[in-house]
Amino acid sequence: MIAETQLMVETQRMVAQQTGYWWVLGVVLGLGALILFLVLFQFIGLWLQAYMSNASVRFTDLVGMRLRKVHLSTIVTSKIQLVKAGVHDIDTTDLESHYLAGGRVLAVCGAMIRANRAAIDLDWRKACAIDLAGRDILDAVNTSVNPKVIDCPGIDPRTGNDKLDAVAKDGVRLLAKGRVTVRTNIAQLIGGATEETVVARVGQAVVSAIGSADSYKDVLENPDHIAKRALASGLDSGTAFEILSVDIADVSVAGVEREANVGAMLQAEQAEADKRRFQAEAEKRAAMARAQEAEMRARVEENKAKVVAAEAEVPLAIAEAFRNGNLGIMDYYRLGNIKADTSMRKSIGGDDDSKKSDV
Repeated sequence: MIAETQLMVETQRMVAQQTGYWWVLGVVLGLGALILFLVLFQFIGLWLQAYMSNASVRFTDLVGMRLRKVHLSTIVTSKIQLVKAGVHDIDTTDLESHYLAGGRVLAVCGAMIRANRAAIDLDWRKACAIDLAGRDILDAVNTSVNPKVIDCPGIDPRTGNDKLDAVAKDGVRLLAKGRVTVRTNIAQLIGGATEETVVARVGQAVVSAIGSADSYKDVLENPDHIAKRALASGLDSGTAFEILSVDIADVSVAGVEREANVGAMLQAEQAEADKRRFQAEAEKRAAMARAQEAEMRARVEENKAKVVAAEAEVPLAIAEAFRNGNLGIMDYYRLGNIKADTSMRKSIGGDDDSKKSDV
């Protein structure tokens, strides 16, 4: 009887021990299943969202992206947007690669969708390259569809000036403001010059065109000639834009914006400038005349010196004639009498020069 009781107790103990093992195993399996469900639950919503949108995103791809630390929501949302927009040739691997490269996946996908709707030739690799190059691919596509207007020049933050300063051939200084309409050239966006280059080139072309005008009136009458000349000079060469038009928004004479009669003021200033120029030319001619007079006086004095030198040779010639017997004493007296008679006649006739020479 005691043996049977001990056997029953031992049996009950073994059954209880086995039951405890099963309970522990059940709890462990339940916790494992719960953990697995919680881990997989974060993928189920995105997978179901992609599946209902006909976007081919596999469950294993989601797990792999999580392990590679890729933002799942960004990739799945981008894929759904592309599929719904009719762009089916971009795989999740392409999206993941661009994300891992540091690109803006949502912006590139938005640009691809807009380019597809606008029938713009833009492939995924080129769009990724533009985005990784630091350019705003979404703004580039928007500008290709809807051209934008750039002020030339922009407002200078230091001086507040927003106009170009140019001088025509007649010396009148003009202030001009241009506006250029541009459209993004996707093919040259990588490595192409930016807006600053376009603004600089347009400013240079406008200033050059105004400087080659014969008069400021020609610029004021026909500002479209300046714009056409600037547009024909190949301003968009090597840039990321295609220039559609160049327009002169405003042109005025510098310093007379508030004057009621610009023409009268400019004529008065021109007359004053002509007066100063004529005065300078008159002074120049007077100085030249004075210089010429001084030069003639110098020549007169030089000729007088030559005469004196020639007269100094006369006594030497007379002495030489005496020595050679070519001149006699009576001839010398008659020469002296003739000279005295000539001097007396000049004195009686009032010849001042003869008086001065006698003195």
